[in-house]
Amino acid sequence: MNETNPRRQFLSGAAGLAAASPLVGLVLPATASAAENPGAVGVAAGQTRQLAEYASRLRYDDIPQDVINRAKQVITDTVATIMYGSELPWSKMIAQYAQANGPGGKSKILGMKNTLVHAPMAALTSGAFAHAFELDNLTKPNSGSHPGATVFASLLAVGQETGANGRDLITAFVAGVEVMIRIGHATKHSQEQHGFHAPGTTGPFGAAIGNARLLGLSADKTQHAIGIAASTAGGLLEFAKAGNGGMVKRLHLGRAAESGVLAVRLAEAGFTSPSTSLEGEFGFLRVFCRDYDMNALTHGLGSEWQTRTIMLKRYACHITAHTPVEGTLALKTEHRFSGDDVAEITVQTTSRAVRVNSIAQPKDILLGQYSIPFCVALALYRNPVDPRSFDESAIADARIMGLAARVKMVELPPPENRSDMTSVVTITLKDGRQHQIRTTAFSGTPEKPLSQADLRDKFLMLTRQFGEAGMARVFARLQDLEIEKDLGWIG
Repeated sequence: MNETNPRRQFLSGAAGLAAASPLVGLVLPATASAAENPGAVGVAAGQTRQLAEYASRLRYDDIPQDVINRAKQVITDTVATIMYGSELPWSKMIAQYAQANGPGGKSKILGMKNTLVHAPMAALTSGAFAHAFELDNLTKPNSGSHPGATVFASLLAVGQETGANGRDLITAFVAGVEVMIRIGHATKHSQEQHGFHAPGTTGPFGAAIGNARLLGLSADKTQHAIGIAASTAGGLLEFAKAGNGGMVKRLHLGRAAESGVLAVRLAEAGFTSPSTSLEGEFGFLRVFCRDYDMNALTHGLGSEWQTRTIMLKRYACHITAHTPVEGTLALKTEHRFSGDDVAEITVQTTSRAVRVNSIAQPKDILLGQYSIPFCVALALYRNPVDPRSFDESAIADARIMGLAARVKMVELPPPENRSDMTSVVTITLKDGRQHQIRTTAFSGTPEKPLSQADLRDKFLMLTRQFGEAGMARVFARLQDLEIEKDLGWIG
């Protein structure tokens, strides 16, 4: 019997490609030149490898105590946002999909008692639930990344599957966050100029890096996990332009968390990817971003802790609305007026917010949360700290929608037009009085962090439907996460 030699079937190297590939001779388009990318900074210098080596070496004892504390705050905040998000209609659709396609695992769908699925489906649900109602954490300055919804959601799924402990989870979370935020800054947020939703592009990296550290992968396999994650990056902003379809925004974060599981499990099994997936000619930065800063990928790695820049949201709306809402509430409190007293409002803010978040008449609450005019108007009639204020009845409220139509969005003059948070709100009352306030931070930002009491209040407010006594115990255990022997009690 003649047996086929598998070596003949699988041609490798240059000779194999020349013999077997129809791509040989194909002239690929040249990468954008420096003239076409005037904001591009830095050169390729093995950054993917450097990040992989950093993550694979990181140990719990390497992390400063304040960074560990911040990581635990973010994890605590994310558990609450996942639990709250689990009961929303669009989340239930994703949960049904996960149950149908991932039964028989060891990872929980948070918010659904005794529901276990395999890790990829658990990551998908937790990531989407965390971002289900614009409550999850992100960073200041803005890096286009959401640490809890992408990194923690993915790590919890794999950690429950593998029996990881609290200390392992914290270390892996910090590793994933430190790399992901740097990748986000390297993009200079320019992928959104192409129409990509930033956390859908940065999230897979953080989830993959974190899980590689959680599983103790080598630098080689971690590097491959980064490359696999790069090929899963995506998520489109068309929902903001079309004025409908806002559910899909939530899916972007879930898919990022799921992609991290896929990337690390394939890398663990020996699946390979390009060694220059971030910095290469057709790597992530050059393909996705009009401008980029390659130096930001490794700047301060190991000495400047980006985990410190994570901020917790106070209001259930897009981050660009937070300083306008904070400023509006401050003016309302100081000058004692109501929404009915307001003639018009002008919000001066960043060029990105004017371009993307100026939705005067959102058609549903999902787009309402993305709309600065709507959120500012709602803050004058309802309590924006309670996410339950953001419901469909708010869209049907003629007073809120009427005031939203009278909110004018104006770009701040340079250089503040590209800043992350600054806004200037000017409110003109019907009696002719005019009040103005400039706001650069809100409760939850690194410069105005939530106190432990405020964090507990937010946690219990978001999880009250699951029983205050039980959730208070979960909150207390999360504060000492590093001593926990497993993660099965979460959810």
